[in-house]
Amino acid sequence: MTINEIQDQIINDLSSRDDLTEKYRYIVDLAKRLESPEDNLRSEENRIKGCQSNVWIRTDYNDNKIYLWGDSDSLIMKGMLALLIRVFNNQSPQNIVNADLYFIYKTGLNVNLSPASADGLIAIINHIKKSVEQVMKN
Repeated sequence: MTINEIQDQIINDLSSRDDLTEKYRYIVDLAKRLESPEDNLRSEENRIKGCQSNVWIRTDYNDNKIYLWGDSDSLIMKGMLALLIRVFNNQSPQNIVNADLYFIYKTGLNVNLSPASADGLIAIINHIKKSVEQVMKN
């Protein structure tokens, strides 16, 4: 699936929830189901700077595809991370760098996050894109 097809699925998933509480319940459920590798994901090297909560991301590159692993000590941020991983996993580096993440705005998630969480989400997206740009340079 393309990045936009996945985003459209997320928009449909979230728009089927009647209210904000249901949307956040869905995001928390995603957080609880986010799989992390058994190795040292929660290392200082993988920790994202600029997030109020602790967030860790590892970027793997194989066969011209990006694979992300993530974790957070905040369920909301971990759920948002799960959405981003869903969008970016198994995509080419070029597609990730050029992606327009419109699902965040079309679902209203951008206005329903606290300012600190919104800043954290931007830091996560920037980190992912910078990591992918590094892969492209190598």
